[in-house]
Amino acid sequence: MCGRFAQSKMDDALVEEFGINGTVPQSPLPASWNIAPSKEIYIVRDNLETGMRNLDTASWGIIGHWYKDMLQAKASQSHAINARCESVFEKPTFRDSFRKRRCLIPADGYYEWATALGRYKPKQPFYISRQDGGSLSLAGIWSSWTSPEGEVIETAAIITHEAIGFLAPIHSRMPVFMPRDRWQAWLDPQNREIEQLRALMEYPELDGGLQAHAVADSVNAVRNDAPTLVTPILLGEPETLF
Repeated sequence: MCGRFAQSKMDDALVEEFGINGTVPQSPLPASWNIAPSKEIYIVRDNLETGMRNLDTASWGIIGHWYKDMLQAKASQSHAINARCESVFEKPTFRDSFRKRRCLIPADGYYEWATALGRYKPKQPFYISRQDGGSLSLAGIWSSWTSPEGEVIETAAIITHEAIGFLAPIHSRMPVFMPRDRWQAWLDPQNREIEQLRALMEYPELDGGLQAHAVADSVNAVRNDAPTLVTPILLGEPETLF
């Protein structure tokens, strides 16, 4: 899974990196190195009516359309921040969004906590990012929920895949990273062929160009939010990365 991530780039940098030719948020989001569920995040999506690519914001964690109470709806978000690629097309919370409302979620990198099944100390946090310093383009879905009072809340979730390659010993899951040459097909709201969409999430080099390093436990507390959270630390033997 992916339960925390970092996004510190200014919106103008994301506009260039993700080919935004439509709207951008009137109020840019602050840089954050410890984004937690229910927080506002950037999403990249295509507008069916204008044909333009927009940079928008959404609350992290899909809210099911059946919730009728704001408190229950907000509480549900932490359980719907990730959608498994193996079942996203059939789960009630996610399936409609997968067919009609897909997005990219920009991230500097994301955190993962080692499980007891790997070679590292359980709950040891790691930070995974691109070797070239570019943004990760996480495959995502988005939705809109309307409260009984008429407030519209836009929400989003990250799609995950079984971990492969050097990431597998850290954790059993990893986000789906969408390659640039698949962005257009993924973001196209008119592309609703389930098998075609599933194929876009599969390719052999899913972990290509990535790097991972251990970080301090300070990332565990949401109140901590600074660039130092991604600073590498050395692990003692036998828990040395690679």
